[in-house]
Amino acid sequence: MNISRSQVDALNAIVTVAISKNDYADKVAKVLADYRKNANIPGFRKGAVPMSLIEKQYGKAVLLDEVNKILQASLNDYLVEEKLDILGNPLPKITEDFNWDKEDFTFEFELGLAPEFKVDLNAKSSVVKYEIVADEKMLDEQVERIQKQYGKLISQDKVAEDHTLRGTFTNEEKGINNTTTITLDIFNDKKTAKLFVGKKVGDIVELKTKGLFDDDHKLMDYLKVGHDDVHGLDIVVNFTIEEINSVEKAELNQELFDKLFGEGVVTSVEDLKAKIKEDAEGQFAQQADQKFLNDVIESLIENTKFDLPETFLKKWIQTVGENPLSEDQANEEYAKSEKGLRYQLIEGKIIAENNLQITFEDLRSHTAVLIKQQMAQFGQLNPTDEEIDGIVARVMSNQDEVKRLSEQVMNEKMMHLFKEKVNAKAKKVNYQEFIKAMYGEE
Repeated sequence: MNISRSQVDALNAIVTVAISKNDYADKVAKVLADYRKNANIPGFRKGAVPMSLIEKQYGKAVLLDEVNKILQASLNDYLVEEKLDILGNPLPKITEDFNWDKEDFTFEFELGLAPEFKVDLNAKSSVVKYEIVADEKMLDEQVERIQKQYGKLISQDKVAEDHTLRGTFTNEEKGINNTTTITLDIFNDKKTAKLFVGKKVGDIVELKTKGLFDDDHKLMDYLKVGHDDVHGLDIVVNFTIEEINSVEKAELNQELFDKLFGEGVVTSVEDLKAKIKEDAEGQFAQQADQKFLNDVIESLIENTKFDLPETFLKKWIQTVGENPLSEDQANEEYAKSEKGLRYQLIEGKIIAENNLQITFEDLRSHTAVLIKQQMAQFGQLNPTDEEIDGIVARVMSNQDEVKRLSEQVMNEKMMHLFKEKVNAKAKKVNYQEFIKAMYGEE
């Protein structure tokens, strides 16, 4: 047997595998001999069937099977030995006049090779690292929200400007049907608020969505429509009033503070605001980190230039699924997956060059932290180490969970690396400014 490679260009190669009779003859003979021992053919005793009859009945199928085994094993060994970094899988070249009646066979495979490129994490980029600050306006709003949430609801017959309404926004054409609680100060102008004044439970208020709020993104919260739909949304929605309540706000006293945070943790309004600020900015940091990670990935894909064996990959996509794709379908699928493939290559190089490895201890520690957080949500604040270790062991016995957790750990390692090395501009913003930046509306 002989294997050789010819380079078409930097990203494409042809591997030729030549298999002679000496490579497969003994294997085919052994399999046929085993067939003969166990063959049950009328007119012959078991084990006494003439070999010529066995060869006539099974010879071609056994030959194909054994040659294919040799072919696959030798090709795989060759790729490993030559340390070829290939994309997809080798594609056999179809030979119209291939003849299985010959004794020697030659097979050709197309290879798509991974490109050579460099990743520069320190290069100048337009990536912004946001720090989201809970400003005074937000803190005041949150304090008022807490007072209303823990205040006393008093049912009312008619709507007044300071009342809280529970009801449902609907629009059949857009599939909008969302029950929510509102106050009249959420609307962008007083004329809209006055439409509600004097209304009763069961009444329907007709509203135009265009300019309904000071920020179109609020339509996402109150109407549950997607981001792509909110900008310039100009439809009529109905709000059906289901409850009318006035709220007697809770007093900002020690009893309320202890109910919220535990005895003595917060002792003043200033402490309350500090606690709200700490909790809010902790949650904001996670959102800012996710945007930073996404933006770095987009920047790396855009600025790390290399070619791909496009023709090969499209051909491979046609054959890789359960059902073969047409050329047009493969082109469409390639267009969808190209960015993902590019980042896989970039990520692989970053991981290799920065020696980012996931150890068992990394996985165990990450899993333990997640479990403690989940238990805390259900009031289990002080689990024992034995309890945590037992749950960790059960989680990590599930291979799907291990894969999911490994991806999370690697994302964290990539995040730390990007924060350390990526040349990003730091910028402090409030939450509304961040939302606009997240959707590209700065």
